[in-house]
Amino acid sequence: MASITLKNASVEFPIFNARGRSLRNNLIRRVGGNISPDNSDVVTVQALRNISITLNPGDRLALVGHNGAGKSTLLRVFSGAYEPSSGEAIIDGKVSSLLDITMGMDPELTGAENIILRGVFTGMKMSEAKAIIPEIAEFSELGDYLNLPMRTYSSGMTLRIAFGVSTVRPPDILLLDELISVGDAEFAKKARKRIEDMMEKASILVLASHDPKTLRQYCNRAVLISEGTIVAEGDVDTVLEAYGVSRGVQEELK
Repeated sequence: MASITLKNASVEFPIFNARGRSLRNNLIRRVGGNISPDNSDVVTVQALRNISITLNPGDRLALVGHNGAGKSTLLRVFSGAYEPSSGEAIIDGKVSSLLDITMGMDPELTGAENIILRGVFTGMKMSEAKAIIPEIAEFSELGDYLNLPMRTYSSGMTLRIAFGVSTVRPPDILLLDELISVGDAEFAKKARKRIEDMMEKASILVLASHDPKTLRQYCNRAVLISEGTIVAEGDVDTVLEAYGVSRGVQEELK
């Protein structure tokens, strides 16, 4: 049975030496949280602090908070990509994380070869990754382009392959950082349906989004994250209101 349990989980990123000033600014934009006071040797990004949460089958969790609050870091802890610096994270079930869907792909390889590479990267056996090539070819609508090096592709073509492989098998736990839009309007419609099918079949869903309408549509509980800490939790409307968005307002969260 799928489940996620975090017990007082914290994530810290130490940055050493004088290069810390430039490196830390880039890192803080990516992971959120706080920066510890300066000293001559190390700067520490405190991305998450003492997070405790349990997710069980049927949970559809909305992550609410401003940019840099720690939502993406928490998603990566849920995925197993980040281990807590302290505390505990227990993840049971097959996880599909649509956070870095092109990770592991090589622009010098063909589209077909990258289907295999990305498939293996997401945990498939080589035989499984090879077997999905026809399915991804049909879904991506790239035809003979799959025999060309991926460096000849547009960014949209690359995303079609990455998205297709990343969504080819329904997971137990689905993690999303905003709903992905891929390609032109017609293909984006097909991709949206594919994501919604995955969301429906997943035992647990975690969705980070700045769109209140999206969160209300797909989620049944929520947490508000600020400076790497959960500061409110409950139903979606309650948490959105705690964040300063009154019920019924559909404007984008700032």
